[in-house]
Amino acid sequence: MIMEIGIIAGDIWHYLEENQNTAKPQDLINSLGKPQEEVFMSLGWLAREGHVAIEKNEDYKITLRK
Repeated sequence: MIMEIGIIAGDIWHYLEENQNTAKPQDLINSLGKPQEEVFMSLGWLAREGHVAIEKNEDYKITLRK
């Protein structure tokens, strides 16, 4: 499972790089075609490592930190 989370984290990173460094969680889930739970675990990993920022306004917004 940890390997899959890491692979999805890489997919999220590439998605953000290709889409103006920002996305909503549902955009990631729809575009990557991965289970919601695994996308959220991968986002948590990226956030813990300082690679993404997660903000909540009306909806969540994921931003790639470079």
